[in-house]
Amino acid sequence: MLVIVGLGNPELKYLKTYHNVGFRVIDNLCEKLGFWTDKKQCKSLMGEGRFNGERIAVVKPLTYMNLSGEAVVSVLNWYKCGPDDLLVVYDDIDLSKGDLRIRPSGSAGTHNGMRDIVERLGTFDFTRLRVGIGKPDVHLDLRDYVLSQPHGDDKIIMDDAELNAADTLMEFINGGIDKARQFIGKLHENRKLDT
Repeated sequence: MLVIVGLGNPELKYLKTYHNVGFRVIDNLCEKLGFWTDKKQCKSLMGEGRFNGERIAVVKPLTYMNLSGEAVVSVLNWYKCGPDDLLVVYDDIDLSKGDLRIRPSGSAGTHNGMRDIVERLGTFDFTRLRVGIGKPDVHLDLRDYVLSQPHGDDKIIMDDAELNAADTLMEFINGGIDKARQFIGKLHENRKLDT
């Protein structure tokens, strides 16, 4: 069983913000898997199906970002699985716009949604895919930045990153974390060649 959770806020006004990258990656992944987050349960929008013989759940928590752990715990309890079966996708200001990183564990950093998940699970040991959104300009408050929408070149970068993140998840599903890391490495190499 693999539970893939994308973090975000449920209201329409947050739909296109930097902070809802996780939701958009899940939507892109659903297109590839052919099943959707169309069921409301466990304080989330959820979908599930099988891909290459593996049972996969895709999840968008409805608890708002700062209480993401509430939904994650509820989902894991529902499926009777643990942190080893969990992969969380979220935005990260400590990575440049468009950069991706996948790790099997690690701290929550400055991300409140991840902090809540770590606190409620009582462990750092679950896979996470971070999608870089960059830091705000010095004159912009962090909260205002993550709840703003990318425009122009930034939107193009983020749209590409969200598609690449969904492809990374497919690599993870097909071959585990090493295959996903190799894919990200190729993406970063290609970006260097393009600049």
